[in-house]
Amino acid sequence: MWEKPLFPRSKTVSPMFQRRHKLSIVSRVRQFFWPTAGWHRSSRYVFHRVARIPGSSYSLAAGFACGAAISFTPFMGLHFVISMALAYLIRSNVLAAAIGTAVGNPWTFPFIWIAVFNTGQWILRDDGVDAQTIDFLDVLTESMQAMHSLDWHYLVEVGGPVILPMLVGCVPWAIGVWMIFYFPLRPMIAKYQAKRHHQRTRKFKSSTNQEPS
Repeated sequence: MWEKPLFPRSKTVSPMFQRRHKLSIVSRVRQFFWPTAGWHRSSRYVFHRVARIPGSSYSLAAGFACGAAISFTPFMGLHFVISMALAYLIRSNVLAAAIGTAVGNPWTFPFIWIAVFNTGQWILRDDGVDAQTIDFLDVLTESMQAMHSLDWHYLVEVGGPVILPMLVGCVPWAIGVWMIFYFPLRPMIAKYQAKRHHQRTRKFKSSTNQEPS
């Protein structure tokens, strides 16, 4: 699954933007978990990737925000599908939504799960289970498999005490995360698109003036 990029490179892309040496599978996996370029540079790359997708600033910002928000839900393995469906419902960009799910990753998921679970427990006024004692990855993965196999016993006895607080707690978190990403991103993308349009217009006029009469 690591070999197929989300956005395949076009064959007409200039060699300037291609790697001199292709990364091995192991290097790609390591790059995903710990980017060699650093998190700041990687986040800027993601922003440029999103901002260059055809669409309005609202569409792109809202789409990315959908992906980021859905990353705070306990539906492991379905974040892509749910975020793209949500983006479609609010008339935003589904590709940006898919990219936005990268907010939930192996480095952020442990903090997300604990925060969501604790919030849900606080809302439900249930502090019977300590989040530090839960193997969230195992419970969420097994719960998804139990849903496919209709193993209601596991869902009720094991998954329920963990999933229910997370379902409740993810709602305020998802709403807050959506707003945190949408409101700053929309003007940033609009400014980026205006700058690119200005550069293209100036380049076109320059090439037109240089043509022989």
